[in-house]
Amino acid sequence: MTFYSMKKYIQYLFFIIVLGVHTCDSFGKDIYGKVLCEGKGLPGVVVTDGIDCTLTDGQGDYMLEKKRDTRFIYLTVPAGFVPAAERTIPLFFQKVDVSRSEYNFELKRNTRNDEKHLFLVQADVQMTSERDVKAYPRFLQDMHQFVEPYSKEWDVFGIDCGDIVGDTPSLYPSYIDTVASLGFPVYRTIGNHDMTYGGRTFEYSYQTFENYFGPTYYSFNKGKAHYIVLNNNFYVNRDYQYIGYINERTFAWMEQDLKYVPEGSLVFVIVHIPTSLTPELKWNTLIQDETSNASGLYDLLKGYNAHIISGHTHFNWNVCFNDSLMEHNTAAVCGIWWKADICMDGTPVGYGVYEVDGTDVKWRYKSAGYPDDYQFRTYPIGSCDDYPLDIIANVWNWDYLWKVEWYEDGKRRGEMSRFTGYDPEAKAICADKERVEYDWISPVKTEHLFRATPKKAGAHIEVRVTDRFGRVYKQRVQ
Repeated sequence: MTFYSMKKYIQYLFFIIVLGVHTCDSFGKDIYGKVLCEGKGLPGVVVTDGIDCTLTDGQGDYMLEKKRDTRFIYLTVPAGFVPAAERTIPLFFQKVDVSRSEYNFELKRNTRNDEKHLFLVQADVQMTSERDVKAYPRFLQDMHQFVEPYSKEWDVFGIDCGDIVGDTPSLYPSYIDTVASLGFPVYRTIGNHDMTYGGRTFEYSYQTFENYFGPTYYSFNKGKAHYIVLNNNFYVNRDYQYIGYINERTFAWMEQDLKYVPEGSLVFVIVHIPTSLTPELKWNTLIQDETSNASGLYDLLKGYNAHIISGHTHFNWNVCFNDSLMEHNTAAVCGIWWKADICMDGTPVGYGVYEVDGTDVKWRYKSAGYPDDYQFRTYPIGSCDDYPLDIIANVWNWDYLWKVEWYEDGKRRGEMSRFTGYDPEAKAICADKERVEYDWISPVKTEHLFRATPKKAGAHIEVRVTDRFGRVYKQRVQ
């Protein structure tokens, strides 16, 4: 061997040794694993640490750089597959353990074609005592009965928009045990009353919730729809003060997540605090009922057929921003804090119902304890102080494509006039301080009230409401 060839050989050996050391060192610092179904690797599954996203390769393998502040490794569960679930909690995540680097996941094939799926949306269960825990099963029984006709053909799951408890994290186990009766998975977002207060930073506020339910932002797929769950509660470390705000880490993750979602897709975004209660954003405001940087979210959703689903307000309201973006703010399960079966805008205690068939989506509101067609409530003349000569209708799931008409002795008199005011029953309940939990509770004005002035005393009055999907609901004014 010549000196030149010997030199090249030594250089080659050195290169191999260095490369080997680097590879082993790098491997030791990486997160890696496999996504399996029936023992075989699943390609093309999105895996994330909440910062970066990656795809599994042809054998179902993935690798992510290990980061100091990573709390979970988790999946965007692909359409056609489901993770295991424990007492309604979908187990698509694993908590990071600094002593290990390998995180493997097992998915099951969905036994139903999830292009046809149904999900129920609840918001603000807000348990504060064991009394509330005992009241909750009646509501769950209504949900259970509602989904029964769908259970054979439709993939069914739940969405919880947060405020599971009312600043009482000790009740999380009771809530989990109680809600388990549903028998289907529920995907949850954190609410402001689910946060732990008193820590030194915002990052501390959501860790108790994570310990029970997993990451506070994540995504999953069902059929042709993509679902994104976000944390938009920002604790400002002053007593119980918070604002509606999405931090940059979440936005940066969402940007990556959406790269795997084709433009034009049906996308649902689940948050606790509404993004906006009006089509126009309120600039330069930091309020607790809207998301101050909602414009950043809207920008990311451009090019998709998007629906935002929220809770928090304890009333029901739909906002149509444009033809491809709509928000559905969902009334509270707890009603007027478990003392009345209506909310402060007069919406009955209930839940949102969303039927998704391919890219087609239809929705309605189901009032707990009432038939499915109970979509509004009427009040006779004299019920409203502002309009004492008018009949009143509260149409809680109204949007601008609905039609509200009235008939007198069988003759159509036209469409009722929409106005902003107080629901008569909610106003009466909130005025009676023995019927409410807290002295500060008061009714809220709503824009989904309608009125009309009858022409003839003693006439038979009927209100007919047609929703945006052409479904007609009728009710006699008593």
